[in-house]
Amino acid sequence: MWSSSVELTNLASVPGLGVFQNVFEQKKNESRSKRGQSTFRWRCSTQEAGNAGSGNEQQRLVVIGGGAAGVYGALRAKSLCPHLEVLVLEKGQLLSKVRISGGGRCNVTTGLFWDPKPLAGQYPRGHKELRGSYYLSHGPADTVAWFTERGVALKTESDGRMFPESNSSGTIVDCLLHEAKRMNGVDSRVQGVVSAESVLLATGSALQGYRIARDLGHSIIEPVPSLFTFKVADKALTELAGVSFQRVKVELELPDRQHHSEFIQDGPMLITHWGLSGPVVLRLSAWAARHLFASKYTCVVWVDFTPNIELEDLKALLLKHKEKSQKSNIGTYSPEELAMVRRFWVYLLERQGLDKDLKWARVSSKALHQLAILLKRCPFSVSGKGEFKEEFVTAGGVPLAEISLKTMESRFCPGLFFAGEILDVDGVTGGFNFQNAWTGGYIAGTTVAERCLLRGLTSA
Repeated sequence: MWSSSVELTNLASVPGLGVFQNVFEQKKNESRSKRGQSTFRWRCSTQEAGNAGSGNEQQRLVVIGGGAAGVYGALRAKSLCPHLEVLVLEKGQLLSKVRISGGGRCNVTTGLFWDPKPLAGQYPRGHKELRGSYYLSHGPADTVAWFTERGVALKTESDGRMFPESNSSGTIVDCLLHEAKRMNGVDSRVQGVVSAESVLLATGSALQGYRIARDLGHSIIEPVPSLFTFKVADKALTELAGVSFQRVKVELELPDRQHHSEFIQDGPMLITHWGLSGPVVLRLSAWAARHLFASKYTCVVWVDFTPNIELEDLKALLLKHKEKSQKSNIGTYSPEELAMVRRFWVYLLERQGLDKDLKWARVSSKALHQLAILLKRCPFSVSGKGEFKEEFVTAGGVPLAEISLKTMESRFCPGLFFAGEILDVDGVTGGFNFQNAWTGGYIAGTTVAERCLLRGLTSA
């Protein structure tokens, strides 16, 4: 039994799921922790979230963290075991990250990878461990079905990302909160001690969550940023902000020359006011998160702007264009096969030392050869990282080896469960991090509810 000592003022709860706001302090009882039990003390104040009653109630499940993983886990537990009392502790606004994700649209899950093995391959941390039964328990298809059954239609975009048809993350937030209110269970004002036999720790990348996990015997892999953009100190490049490429291939070169197959990615890229962004850059930042952290975010990226054209074919293409456009200026437009914005074509010419007003007839074969090489392997010096604010993700947290992925329970502290970003799991951009949250919360909630039902049968 977990005993959570809570001092509260103005506490109100959502019907079905109690909600504590503003968790400020936690302390543990060392002697009880060694026996797999712990005492926590929180000083809390709340915002009104529903109707309130009064009295002291024992909470069977306490969920620390009101994000996607915590709320989804709470809902799953409550739906399976209606008499289970569920309390969600959240310092800020419930589901705040869900609300701002995807530019306010919420990339709910992925429509590309529904089989467990290729799906697991989208997680730089976790790609080996998640290949088993994890996503068989609750994968993207199950997530889509869950929201569809509750009236939220999802759509799949060309890149595989899935969003609500409303294009508003508020639709997802409202659905989750409505589901909580629909479950009439906990609806009380509580002061004093709140006891629970199970605790789900779903605090994301919050330092407070790491401290609780460490106090209960878990180790923490140092958290570092993942999913970020690249800063490039090139004024001529950043003046082209907004120019995008449908598909490029990008290779990452680190100062220590370490190389991994994942350091080569292809996909859309975007030039920004500070450097390079887009899905291909975000994927690279995720796979190389720890290496880039160690290099203080300095590296070189080599961009292939014509991944579908081999070097020799590209040389021939440029020579052919020269022959038919001899009287035209080289900077007027690029060969149509390159499908390149004129401004960026001129940028490449200037990098190669070619005057945009030079006639094609006067461009030497050697210059065209060098231009072809630049198109296939164009270097950019990365001087730092930007932020991808809508989907900022952290690599690191509680090692997966310290929990059971079949139950999400701690191997060290019975009754303690984990879900979401507090674990050392992070995915590339495209809905994979939310899917990890839904799946982890679902498994944890299922385990808690099934044990609660079993206790009810054995005590009857």
